[in-house]
Amino acid sequence: MLRVAVVGSGPSGVYTAQNLVQLDPGVQVDVLDRLPCPYGLVRYGVAPDHEKIKSLQNNLRTVLEHERVRFLGGVRIGPGGLPAARLRELYHAVVYCVGAATDRHLGIPGEDLPGSWSATQFVSWYSAHPDSADDGFVRDARSAVVIGVGNVAVDVTRMLARSPAELSPTDMPQAALSSLAASRVRDIHMVGRRGPSQARFTTKELRELGGLPDTELRVDPAELALDPGYVGPSALPAVQRRNVDVLRGWAETPPHDAPRHIRLRFFLRPVELLADRGRVGAVRFERTQPDGQGGVTGTGRYEDIEAQLVLRSVGYRGVPLEGLPFDAASGTVPHLAGRVLRAGVVAPGEYVAGWIKRGPTGVIGTNRPCAKETVLSLLEDAPVLERKELSEDPVAALRAEGIEPVSWAGWQAIERAEATLGASLGRSVVKLADWDSLLAAARTAGSQQVS
Repeated sequence: MLRVAVVGSGPSGVYTAQNLVQLDPGVQVDVLDRLPCPYGLVRYGVAPDHEKIKSLQNNLRTVLEHERVRFLGGVRIGPGGLPAARLRELYHAVVYCVGAATDRHLGIPGEDLPGSWSATQFVSWYSAHPDSADDGFVRDARSAVVIGVGNVAVDVTRMLARSPAELSPTDMPQAALSSLAASRVRDIHMVGRRGPSQARFTTKELRELGGLPDTELRVDPAELALDPGYVGPSALPAVQRRNVDVLRGWAETPPHDAPRHIRLRFFLRPVELLADRGRVGAVRFERTQPDGQGGVTGTGRYEDIEAQLVLRSVGYRGVPLEGLPFDAASGTVPHLAGRVLRAGVVAPGEYVAGWIKRGPTGVIGTNRPCAKETVLSLLEDAPVLERKELSEDPVAALRAEGIEPVSWAGWQAIERAEATLGASLGRSVVKLADWDSLLAAARTAGSQQVS
């Protein structure tokens, strides 16, 4: 019987497990995650007010409850946990589905000033990721600048503009809800270095900004007109054409008074974060213009936008994994149809899927064909892989290393604790936001330990 470890329980990991059990009636799959909770970015990256996308957890749950799939949470692979080489000894094959764990940097002066954060840090905070901390993101901030024009930038802009009444029905942790309720941020600028026809947000996400109550949204017609794709959108792909139509409608809407203001800005490239009393106080942008080749060039004209909070949303990047080769240029593991390559040669029994395989591109559904390609490669290799004799049960080996994995029953205990917390606060489910609370809840599963 083929025994496979899948490292990572986000969409790419779960889709990998799903393909394995569907395509091979004898395979046994252990899905390992360093967190005690499954679902990856569906739990810790999807905005709390996006209930429809978050409901994807129900589909992922079905896979993780399959009789030949076992969830092992709280298991770190690499430094401080189980060595990758030891993991390979316990399984016929290992599939790494670990995503892209860091953010890209702007590489400009002042980027590390207090008050300057990656959008991922902000998202992790309001999504209750146990590694995040309440670092006073919105404390004392009146104006915020979000650098980037993708869906994550739209999400954090929307979270800054939402009222407490709108956020209370979500599963946002109580500390984040209280902080955002007390926020004095009234002006939010979402800024892109290129034009509206090259923005990366989807139309559905973009439209949500226009439907926020008590919020005025403004777009500068003069900035939009700098974009040839905006002026003549007929040749644009469908998504970009719809985006342009939405922005054109907003540009033609007269301004009105509102408690909060969102400004969408284009053709501005950040060149420096300016300090004010030891923390960020403004962002200096250079005006750009199209270079005729799909990019932009600087004009030498500058504009400063006040901001006590700066959220940088300029993309993700994979990080090296202990014991695996890594392409620093692409931030991915070299592979051939999902098979890990070491010095250009296939490494038997080692595979990748998801962002660590292809880079941080696509939407959640993009992980389905990506995972299937990897699984087909693995199952093609199975006759050779199965020759390896496995004598140890992986869970016993983990315990021998001092690692007590969180079982599926432990995760269900966390869910019950979050429902209880929500009820005590007069809300629905409210996420537990720290390691101690999560592990304490998991331990209440008691005798239902993983076996």
